[in-house]
Amino acid sequence: MRLNRNSGLALALIAFGVMILLSKMGLHMGHIMSYLFPVALIGLGYLGLRNDRTIIGLILIAIGSLVLIVKLSGVIAIIVAIGLIVYGISSLKRKSRAY
Repeated sequence: MRLNRNSGLALALIAFGVMILLSKMGLHMGHIMSYLFPVALIGLGYLGLRNDRTIIGLILIAIGSLVLIVKLSGVIAIIVAIGLIVYGISSLKRKSRAY
């Protein structure tokens, strides 16, 4: 079997399919699958854009991005909270120097 660009994509799709089947049969891969599927949608959307399938590519990228943002919302909330704390502390330090 000779490997080229298309066979690499085929092997990746087979691997994703096997992981989905294993997950559905109860052999969970942890939280990897819940993040892998939206990333795969974004990747397939990008491939659609590169192959002049603009509408389907944009739809897949939009759906994958929304799902990934929802999955990462806890991490995003923590980052925003840390940013607010740092901004508040720096704001207090600036006001104390003025007096």
